[in-house]
Amino acid sequence: MEQHRVSSGDVELAVFSAGDGPPVLLLHGFPDDHEVWENQISALVIAGYRVIAPDTRGCGQSTIPPQVSDYRIKYLLNDMIALLDHFGLEKVALVAHDWGAMIAWRLVIAHPDRFERFAALSVGHPATLGAGGKLQMLRSFYIFFFQYRGLGEWLMRGFNWRMVQWIYRTKDEADRAVARLSRPGYLTAGINYYRANMRMFAQRNVPECKGMPVLGLAADGDPFISDKPLRETARFVDGPYRFEIIEGAGHWLQVDAPDKVNTLLLDFLRGDPAEK
Repeated sequence: MEQHRVSSGDVELAVFSAGDGPPVLLLHGFPDDHEVWENQISALVIAGYRVIAPDTRGCGQSTIPPQVSDYRIKYLLNDMIALLDHFGLEKVALVAHDWGAMIAWRLVIAHPDRFERFAALSVGHPATLGAGGKLQMLRSFYIFFFQYRGLGEWLMRGFNWRMVQWIYRTKDEADRAVARLSRPGYLTAGINYYRANMRMFAQRNVPECKGMPVLGLAADGDPFISDKPLRETARFVDGPYRFEIIEGAGHWLQVDAPDKVNTLLLDFLRGDPAEK
């Protein structure tokens, strides 16, 4: 892996790349960094792709902006366009999970000319976010606690990081997450994504995704997000749309079931015959 520093306004992003061939941009979610893609990076490089995996602002080795407003979606989108421009990439394939997918949906809608195809893990089109109904609202309880500075941090840190221990399936993954979030400023930075963009969770009048094939991957054991939004995403994609459920996986499906996810991603990136 090669490490790069990419400037976007006052922020410097740590960006990691490997391999040669068609470029694939990987966007992580909360509370992760680029390392959550380690199983996909190796598989994609072996398959002949060039992988580009940034730490988004406030995460990993990237700059931690101090203000809540620094994490508004417009800046998150600007970061990714700055990244593409830095590498001279006119068009890439995009794979994204969790908050990375929240950013990615807005990217492909606002800049369809920069992306040739898009794989969304766990998160459906923005117009479907309310599709889960009351059950989804219960699953998303933490978002409301995150709006209050101090309370959100306590929710994550409390009782020796009990919530973090609960959301990950293995102790090793939980320990890695705690190590990341224990560093000064990182926990608040991650929660600021929710604080700066709360309105996004209520928006329904969002344009459809045009001009590219889309793959939606959900997990049958995801405690936070139901599969209904990704099922309904087909209504908001004007190109070929493929939806798959990963059985036996939780929210971090790319970690829980890497072989299944990698197989589906590689099939999608090569071009499904059904698209043609």
